[in-house]
Amino acid sequence: MNDLEVIVATTAQAFGTALIGQTEKALNAILDRQLAGTGITEPQWVALTLTMVSGGDVDRAELIHRVSGVAQFSPAAVAERITELTTAGFLHDHGNGCVRVTDEGQARWTQVRTAIGPITQRLWGDLPAEDLATAGRVLGIVLNRANAELADP
Repeated sequence: MNDLEVIVATTAQAFGTALIGQTEKALNAILDRQLAGTGITEPQWVALTLTMVSGGDVDRAELIHRVSGVAQFSPAAVAERITELTTAGFLHDHGNGCVRVTDEGQARWTQVRTAIGPITQRLWGDLPAEDLATAGRVLGIVLNRANAELADP
């Protein structure tokens, strides 16, 4: 047994809410560390990222809907985060219902993404593709079921 197998064997936890929660907390702590000093909070990061992956220019109402759905934030809270990003100069409100990422917003987003890349590579970059595919399928199913629970009053 190699060192990695020993570590995995001694630290393996059963799949469940505790493992998912601990993983989410650890990943958020890593993100928070990277966001420190950028002027961007984790909820703002989600909004900025979804704006970036939308091509940098997106309908404000659509962005609110997407961020609310992905992060389970209320639409009002998302609207506040977008306003904060606009006030900070990371987004620009066209005044026609669309927002776009500013040069400063893109620079900060790129700075954080560049810092996160090597970290995620260390976390799971060496894991077998089959294991990652299985983890993705399982977490995707759990996420879909959790969203269905949230949608059912």
